[in-house]
Amino acid sequence: MLPSHRRAISDILACRTEALGGHLWQCDHCSEEVFSYHSCKNRSCSKCHTAETDRWLQARKLEMLPCHYFHVTVTVPEELRHVLCTNQQDGYALLMKAAAEAIIDIARDPRFVGGTVGVLAVLHTWTQQLHYHPHVHCLVTGGGVSTGAVPCWHPARPSFLAPETAIAKLVRGKLKAWFARKRPDLIIPNSAWTTPWVVRITRWGEGQDAVLRYLARYVFRIAITNSRIVGLDDRSVSFRYKHRESGRWRTCTLPGEEFMRRFLQHVLPKGLHKVRYFGLWHPSKRRAASNARLLLTMQRAQHLAPQSLANIERSAGSHQSSAPVQRGCPKCGLGHLVLIRKLLPKQPQGP
Repeated sequence: MLPSHRRAISDILACRTEALGGHLWQCDHCSEEVFSYHSCKNRSCSKCHTAETDRWLQARKLEMLPCHYFHVTVTVPEELRHVLCTNQQDGYALLMKAAAEAIIDIARDPRFVGGTVGVLAVLHTWTQQLHYHPHVHCLVTGGGVSTGAVPCWHPARPSFLAPETAIAKLVRGKLKAWFARKRPDLIIPNSAWTTPWVVRITRWGEGQDAVLRYLARYVFRIAITNSRIVGLDDRSVSFRYKHRESGRWRTCTLPGEEFMRRFLQHVLPKGLHKVRYFGLWHPSKRRAASNARLLLTMQRAQHLAPQSLANIERSAGSHQSSAPVQRGCPKCGLGHLVLIRKLLPKQPQGP
C-alpha cells in the first residue's frame, strides 16, 4: 500500500474525533457541554472541504472575468488508463497540461476566438461507482486577449468556443509527444493514439458567483461523500449512484475490500496539484488578465443604468459590515456556546 493511501486511511479514521483534539464549548443558559473536534484536512476526506471551498471561492472572485464561460471535459481512452494509474505523478500533470494548452492553441485561431483564453483545469479520476476513469474538467473564459502590439479583448461566440474534434486530436497529439520526450521508458499501446478521444464543450452562462460555485463542486469533490453511503456492516458497503443512461438513482453493494480498493485508487500522490491555471489565468499573465478585467468591467458599466449602479453599491456596502455569528446551543436553543478550553490531540498524526 502506498504511503499516501495509508495516510488517507489514518486521517479519515481520526477526523473529528478526540484523536485530533479540538475545543470544549458550554452553553451560557443550560450549561450543556459540546465537544468540537478538529478535522483532518486530508483532501481525500469527505468531511473537510466546506471551509476550504469558501476560502477558495473568496480568492477566485478577484480573478474572475465578467464574461460568459465554457465547461470543457477531456476524457482519455481506456487503453491509456493503466499507464496513467501506474505513473500518476507524471501522467496526470502531462494530461492536464495537454488538455489546457490544446484549448488555448485552438482558441487563438482567428476563426474561433483570436486571443489567449484563461483555463482553470481540475483533475478527476472516478465514476459514480468509483471505477477508475481519469478526465479533466476545464473552465474556459468566453474570450481572450490578443497578442498584438495593442492587446485587446476578443469575445468568443455566445454558444461556440471551438470544434470538439479538433481539440481532442490536439490533446492526443500533445500528450503523445510529451510522453515520448519525458517518459520514453513507458510502453503505451498504439491503440491509445488511434482511438478517438472524447471532448465535450458546454456553454456556461454569465454570473461570476454561479460559475464559481459550479466549479467548486469539481475542485473539492472527492470520489464519494458520506451522504451517498446508505448501508454499512462488517462485510459490505452500500452506496447510491446515478445511472448515466436513465438518470435515476440506484444502489451498489460492494465487499469491504473492493470498496476500499476502488476508493484508494482515487487518492492522489502527495504534492500533486489537482487544480492548475493556464493561459490568461497563469501567474505570468496577471497583468494581461487585470487589464482585460478592467476593460470588461468598464464596458459593462456603460450598459448599466445609474439606478442599477446605485443598487450594486448599496448591496456591496451592506455586506461589508457583518457582525460575527454566535453559535447557538443545540440542546436548549436559547443560550449561546462559550469556549471553555482547548482539547489537546490524544494521538498526534505523524509526518
